[in-house]
Amino acid sequence: MPRKMNDQEFVIHFLDNLFAGNGELPVSVRLWDGTFWRDKRDCPVTLELKHPGALNAMFRAGTELALAEAYLYDDYDIVGDIEAVFSLNDALTAATAGWSKKLWAASLIRQLPHTTNNTPTGHRAASLAGAQHSIERDRQAVTYHYDVSNDFFHLWLDRNMVYSCGYFQEPDEQLDAAQERKLDYICRKLHLRKGQRLLDIGCGWGSLVMHAARHYGVDATGVTLSQPQADLANQRIADAGLTHRARVEVLDYRQAAVTDGPVYDAISSVGMFEHVGAAKLSEYFSHVQRMLRPGGAFLNHGIATRANKPRTHGPKFIEVYVFPDSELTPINQTLQAAEEAGFEVRDVESLREHYALTLRHWVRRLEAHHEQALKYVDEPTYRIWRLYMAGSAHGFSTGRLNIYQSLFAKPDEKGVSGMPLTRKDWYVFEKKEA
Repeated sequence: MPRKMNDQEFVIHFLDNLFAGNGELPVSVRLWDGTFWRDKRDCPVTLELKHPGALNAMFRAGTELALAEAYLYDDYDIVGDIEAVFSLNDALTAATAGWSKKLWAASLIRQLPHTTNNTPTGHRAASLAGAQHSIERDRQAVTYHYDVSNDFFHLWLDRNMVYSCGYFQEPDEQLDAAQERKLDYICRKLHLRKGQRLLDIGCGWGSLVMHAARHYGVDATGVTLSQPQADLANQRIADAGLTHRARVEVLDYRQAAVTDGPVYDAISSVGMFEHVGAAKLSEYFSHVQRMLRPGGAFLNHGIATRANKPRTHGPKFIEVYVFPDSELTPINQTLQAAEEAGFEVRDVESLREHYALTLRHWVRRLEAHHEQALKYVDEPTYRIWRLYMAGSAHGFSTGRLNIYQSLFAKPDEKGVSGMPLTRKDWYVFEKKEA
């Protein structure tokens, strides 16, 4: 009669069988007793299992969320290049493709050790109330993510605190330069001119509002649903001496007044579109269109999913712990909704590679400030941001995610768009002052 394997032996047996044929998998596993599965010297990332039941915690539910929660609450740790660990998820998907493989994997998982870790503490899943994408529920969703700590974000964002992808000239360019170029790129696409009025929807800490006011002489208003963001943004505006032509208000875009007719010459929305929701696309574009003067421009910068994205099951980590109620729509749906609201599509540009580069900067900077981050947030919160940003970098680099800057015009009654004939002014990035 064969000897029954101990916990360590069975975990090694489990991994050998589950990932058989994945010799190039760049992940090693360190067991709680120091034993390694695969040579860590050949792998950029190591999973450190904290107790015998760690793999059970990771795999028993068969969901992405369970894998993530086991990391958040320290059933295992990720040491090394965290982006590389997502190849393990890809290999797991391949290893369990089809019902026969799923049943086989499930039979192995049921035999894993069942010991548990300590009761999870710290940052918990979002719990929102009210109708989805109502103003009040959207406020809850936004504050869940953004009201963590201004100091926490300051540790790993660029000096202007831009929380969206940069615009890189070279892959190894510094983040500060790429983010400042992105701000200028948006202003150039909008063809901003001195004396115009700009509205920035979902303005964050006011970086675009300040850049447009300082360098293009516009009167700029930003709106956000986060009071801490607005407080810091207005402090930064005051410190820069820009209060006469820039300000940030705590306001939902749907509450921006349109009773007096269109009031803005240009409108931007950068990194906010993901919170709108597919059912609200028509309302979103129609409201923006009503606020924009004829001849004005609207730039919408948002993450998109693929139109042929495979259907997945179970709750998603990013929806539960990162951006509750967020929805990604294919670019074709976005453009259709914009046209139906009366916009003319003038340009669509993918910045997919730029976002992968940006996220890698953020992850490295966050990891470098781990100890400082724990002054402002708990360990699970730190891990949430590390995991979601690394996973997003993997998504953009593999093409599973995309990010588009879409430029729309609102022609006047004679069809005049207000747009220049060429794009030549978009690509001249010299410093200027209004």
